[in-house]
Amino acid sequence: MGLHPSAKQYLDAIALRPQNSLTLENLNADRELFVASMVPPIHERPVIHEIEDRTVPGPAGELPIRIYSPAGHGPFPVLIFFHGGGWVRGSIETTDVVCRRIAQMGHKVVSVEYRLAPENPFPAAVEDCYAATLWVADHVREISGDPYRIAVGGESAGGNLAAVVSIIARDCGGPTLSKQVLIYPVTDCWGIGQTSYNSIHENASGYGLTKDRMHTYWKFYVPDGIDQFHPYVAPMREENLRGLPETLILTAEHDVLRDEGEAYGARLQAAGVPVTIKRFEGMIHGFLSLYESPAMHDAYRLIGEFLH
Repeated sequence: MGLHPSAKQYLDAIALRPQNSLTLENLNADRELFVASMVPPIHERPVIHEIEDRTVPGPAGELPIRIYSPAGHGPFPVLIFFHGGGWVRGSIETTDVVCRRIAQMGHKVVSVEYRLAPENPFPAAVEDCYAATLWVADHVREISGDPYRIAVGGESAGGNLAAVVSIIARDCGGPTLSKQVLIYPVTDCWGIGQTSYNSIHENASGYGLTKDRMHTYWKFYVPDGIDQFHPYVAPMREENLRGLPETLILTAEHDVLRDEGEAYGARLQAAGVPVTIKRFEGMIHGFLSLYESPAMHDAYRLIGEFLH
């Protein structure tokens, strides 16, 4: 189907802004623009019972996290959440609204501010996200979480990191993760010549996230000398997907990442993993946080039901 009116309205609005290609020279400006577009004033954000900012030990020093607590008494199901931004931009601030909405549904949400590329290429973000996951598992009762219901999730690059953390947790014998929520995730290689999915060519430009922008993100995150086929970079390249947690995958029709997310879900299903895959017709990458739409509310409902 065509673009949903809400998605078209958003794209028409951003078309009026300056559109620059991402380079090392304008990286900081690009990050600032991302923050400006993703962080509304505090009074416009969903109200949540309690929020705590703290740091936990990480592989390169203190690692910032933000803990969102719903009203009521625990133990609550826990979702460890990794923000999007192409591994290059984003923070616990840019995903604050998403985490608030999920916490409102009765979940304890722990948002992780991992190190960004290109200053810290792979495996820095993976190491940070796994370290945060270990910390949550070790302190889950302290934060009123349910030790038997610890899930990981994320959007876009954060969905990639959630998928990778699930594989690492399985490979390393823990922690035990109950579920994973992969929201329009990056699952495969984006090196030149490696991107063969139909959705990449169908949605290469004009729908927000472009094919060229994804190539640049990948180049910053996986520079020359790093194995781009390593499954901790591209989980689609993991040969054995058995034993991974129950999975929810959300994709958008007009998104370069659509097909690789759905293909990863199909591979998980073939490996015996319980998987729910939902494609949102008429939507674009980032629809959970970029604009109001019936699909956005439906997506949050699905996430809430899945985690419960």
